[in-house]
Amino acid sequence: MEKFSNLNRTTIVNKLKAESFDVLIIGGGVTGAGIALDAAARGMKAALVEMQDFSAGTSSRSTKLVHGGLRYLKQFEVKLVAEVGKERAIVYENGPHVTTPEWMLLPMHKGGTFGKTSTSIGLMVYDFLAGVKRTERRKMLGADETLNKEPLVKKDGLKGGGYYVEYRTDDARLTIEVLKAAVEKGATAVNYARADNLLYENQKVVGTSITDLTTGEVFEIRADKVINATGPWVDTIREKDGSKKGKTLKLTKGVHIVIDQSRFPLKQAVYFDTPDGRMVFAIPREGKAYVGTTDTFFDADKANPGVTQEDRAYIIDAINYMFPTVNITEADVESSWAGIRPLIHEEGRAPSEISRKDEIWESESGLITIAGGKLTGYRKMAETIVDLVAQKLSNEKNKQFPKSSTKHMPISGGDVGGSEGFTRYIAQQTKQGMSLGLTKEESSQIAAIYGSNSPVVVELINANHDIRNKYQLPKVLFGQLEYAVQYEMAATPLDFFYRRTGALLFNIALVKKWKEQVVDYFADKFAWTDGEKQNHIKELEAAIAEAQPGYKENTKLSI
Repeated sequence: MEKFSNLNRTTIVNKLKAESFDVLIIGGGVTGAGIALDAAARGMKAALVEMQDFSAGTSSRSTKLVHGGLRYLKQFEVKLVAEVGKERAIVYENGPHVTTPEWMLLPMHKGGTFGKTSTSIGLMVYDFLAGVKRTERRKMLGADETLNKEPLVKKDGLKGGGYYVEYRTDDARLTIEVLKAAVEKGATAVNYARADNLLYENQKVVGTSITDLTTGEVFEIRADKVINATGPWVDTIREKDGSKKGKTLKLTKGVHIVIDQSRFPLKQAVYFDTPDGRMVFAIPREGKAYVGTTDTFFDADKANPGVTQEDRAYIIDAINYMFPTVNITEADVESSWAGIRPLIHEEGRAPSEISRKDEIWESESGLITIAGGKLTGYRKMAETIVDLVAQKLSNEKNKQFPKSSTKHMPISGGDVGGSEGFTRYIAQQTKQGMSLGLTKEESSQIAAIYGSNSPVVVELINANHDIRNKYQLPKVLFGQLEYAVQYEMAATPLDFFYRRTGALLFNIALVKKWKEQVVDYFADKFAWTDGEKQNHIKELEAAIAEAQPGYKENTKLSI
């Protein structure tokens, strides 16, 4: 099998041009990746195209939680809570290297949204619907116990707290691991390939014309079934198909900010209500605390939603309301991100009240569209839509495919013995890495991030001393860089720093320290011209400036 790498892009594109596929998926977020995996695992010839980098839209800009949607109980979305609640555990078992349990504290204050009785009952129902394992079932805490869990919580009017488990994830890495698993099963996928127009025969959609955004080449991909899984761009594809009617999307924007633990020493994840009746998460991660989200209607640039001063102010006010002793200001914001939620329009409902349910639509041309939904439910959504495709291919083409097998299928890197075996796996790989010259910390870090792919990362470090020395990069960062380019289709420094490592969000100091070396590495690897290199420098600098208020571009970073 060819490496999943843009260094092999010509081979991948030639395959897309030459072959006819059972199913073509437009959209490389977690939903599209899940569909590609489910289809390929059943033996379908599956192709996937993404106009940006994989997960560059909503799937790298979420709250980074695989969660059951506790707040949807308030809207009586019982079926939704039950389904995605159960999916949490499946996502965790199949990829414990990108998902981890996170105990969540739900403080209750006098006059707040949550009362003790209603919270206790709500969490109990949540546990039941989601099939939560006994060790992770909810606990009710008194005021002192709540403060013991998180001393920064507002003491005035505190009545107690609910304590329950959600799952924290790296959304972009989850997406790439699902997609890599799909490719391992035989799917063909490419990023920076824009679907411009749909192709038709006898008024039925049979593929798309594609523009390769890295070369400018225009080519066609043919498939029996075409799936529109483009998230915020769903209606754009439907317009091309002439089928944007009936239900449409309503986009809302969610913003998160990141603050160093030295300024916001949060020790416990907290889910809290705000003065305007909304709910906000504050979550510790890698020496930082990140807080979000906002929920406002949005109709501007879907690819670059942006974080406004007003967005940051809303979250800062929420922090200072629930954690009144920290006195956070805008100067404390290290980085931030904004994402778009593609929700199905419901007239007259506020953004936070619109359902997160997913729906599947089929147009007269046969274009299949999936809209709405949550990160947590990606696997089940994929199973449902591939069931539909399998039935249609059976009826129309006399092609037979088995039922979905993804429920107990590890994603790429997830072959570690499930959640119970993961700790042992890290310990084993840490020893192995140390025997090959890495420190205990370096080995453990690689194993925790890459799971069963970690031996490949370690081997890349050991086999490429000369290259690493050329760019003077730290061992772990170099291993991540080589692996992202060789096995994860990273095409630009921004792909690497944002969506393959998350450093732009949670370790922006590392990005600023090593960006020149990383840009040089990419330029050499892909033989960029001076003009191409300059464009990627500008792209990276713009992303840093967008993430960090007040950032001044480094004029030293040049060709």
